[in-house]
Amino acid sequence: MTIHPSSAAIAEYAAGGRGLDEAAVWSVEIHLEACEQCRARLADRAAGDTLVLLDRVAAALDREIAAGPAPVQRARRWAAPRRRWLVVALAPWATMTVAVLLCASVLTRLLPDLPSLVLLLAPVAPLPAVAAAWSRRLDPAGELISSTPVAGLTMLLRRTLGVLAVIVPVLALIGAGTGTSLALMLLPCLAFTAGTLAFGALIGVPRAAAGLGALWTLAVVVPTLITEDLPVVLRPGSAAVWALATAVLAGAAVRRADDFRRLTSHY
Repeated sequence: MTIHPSSAAIAEYAAGGRGLDEAAVWSVEIHLEACEQCRARLADRAAGDTLVLLDRVAAALDREIAAGPAPVQRARRWAAPRRRWLVVALAPWATMTVAVLLCASVLTRLLPDLPSLVLLLAPVAPLPAVAAAWSRRLDPAGELISSTPVAGLTMLLRRTLGVLAVIVPVLALIGAGTGTSLALMLLPCLAFTAGTLAFGALIGVPRAAAGLGALWTLAVVVPTLITEDLPVVLRPGSAAVWALATAVLAGAAVRRADDFRRLTSHY
């Protein structure tokens, strides 16, 4: 049962609350928030100049609202999923990667004696965009998002899948056009992506992406271009090894999921 403030308390509160202590003022305000009857009593007790002021404020607000922009339309149902999966900050990196792959495809056709440049670049193709997906320096809203409950491995996986949804079809089309094995292009691509997430939990996703990219370039790409001989890791028999590496690294990333929720993580 709610106890309503007395008429004297309402009158004192309407006059400015000078005759009430802080506890009484607080009690009246809390009660007024939930009691329409007492709010009506308060309105009856308001001084004439207070009512005039309220009328002036209401009239000014009505004019501002009428002169202001139209109300924003309610967001469509697909707007929230679109914002979760499509990150504008990743668009330049994904576009750059697609452009590099297309250039590599053209060079492969022009230089048929060299090993496929697309095959050499496919494992590290997603890494720049994946690094941008979990970097406060490259994401304008990075610090804000990292402090929300949705931050963590789930958000990183959504962004990574968004990157792969752009790059994997491009690799598949190029592979089909050049006759390159799809398994040898897509499995190393997925393995390096999973490795970036797994090592990213320890040293940060941007550092992991940069380290794996540099290691692949120095250990595989450069020697291959010098010797003009396809390395063992990209020959047909290596597909099963890449599939196993992808599974192991993906499991390691999932096991380290809590590291992506810490404020001290390398974000």
